[in-house]
Amino acid sequence: MNNHSILLESGTGELEILEFIVNNKHYAINVIKVKEVVDVDNLTKLPQTHPAIAGLILCRQEIITLVDLHYILDGKKHDFKKSKVIICEFNNLKVAFNIDNITGVRRIKWDEIMKPDDLSENSLVTGNIIFKDRIVLLLDFEKIVTDISPTTGINEDRLQEVNYKDRSNVKIILADDSALIRKLLKDTLTKAGFKDFTIFNDGKQVLDYLLDLVDKKQENFLEDVQTLITDIEMPQMDGHTLTRKIKEHPILKNLPVIIFSSLITGDLKHKGESVGADAQLSKPEVGGLVDLIDEYVADVKSRM
Repeated sequence: MNNHSILLESGTGELEILEFIVNNKHYAINVIKVKEVVDVDNLTKLPQTHPAIAGLILCRQEIITLVDLHYILDGKKHDFKKSKVIICEFNNLKVAFNIDNITGVRRIKWDEIMKPDDLSENSLVTGNIIFKDRIVLLLDFEKIVTDISPTTGINEDRLQEVNYKDRSNVKIILADDSALIRKLLKDTLTKAGFKDFTIFNDGKQVLDYLLDLVDKKQENFLEDVQTLITDIEMPQMDGHTLTRKIKEHPILKNLPVIIFSSLITGDLKHKGESVGADAQLSKPEVGGLVDLIDEYVADVKSRM
């Protein structure tokens, strides 16, 4: 699969999903994360690994870890002889997931993705997509990988080179649909000295909050928030659309927007640039995020 031909323009409020089946249940992944779909009949099993790791596969002369989605979703190991595999790239990492079948690529709007009732840190579902005859579950692939290998995700060890200082007077908005990422991000930034967070799980909530703030305080809204850190993939309104709406607003455009996402790659960075993001950083490089916040907050405070 070559996803370059089907990537959507930034900030349109749409995305394309790859719908697939595992154990007769329908799931989805954002097409942007998918490098290709292949049939694999080579698997090298590894000794003493996490039970969700099926082993290693060789694809186009690359060695890629294969995660057993059957085990992740139903607790039963898959019998690998020949398997259809989704090869993904996010968090600067390539990883493969086995599936049973693909039903197709579908274009939907972010506001058609319903938030799941279970927003706990343990949920593997970030959204429910309702079609005429079925519900499709949008999976949190970053959480799946982080649960298997915590060092690949956001953690305070990545702050070792960041000097702690009192940043308690900095007011930050965090927007991410993953409860796990919201907690990890807040906990990790707290270790760097930040204390004042306003946290949302979708872009529409953020925009409504900011518009209300501007109605009340006009240009002085920056007294209440100096930086927005937003994910890209969120139900109701994605981070690219949120950024575009902020940067098109005559007052809100002064708010620094940092897109912090697993989807920041060389191929996709132009999407954030096209909607006016002040900076973009790939998860899980939280140390670099602290430096960016310091830089933009200093600029905001110099203009207040």
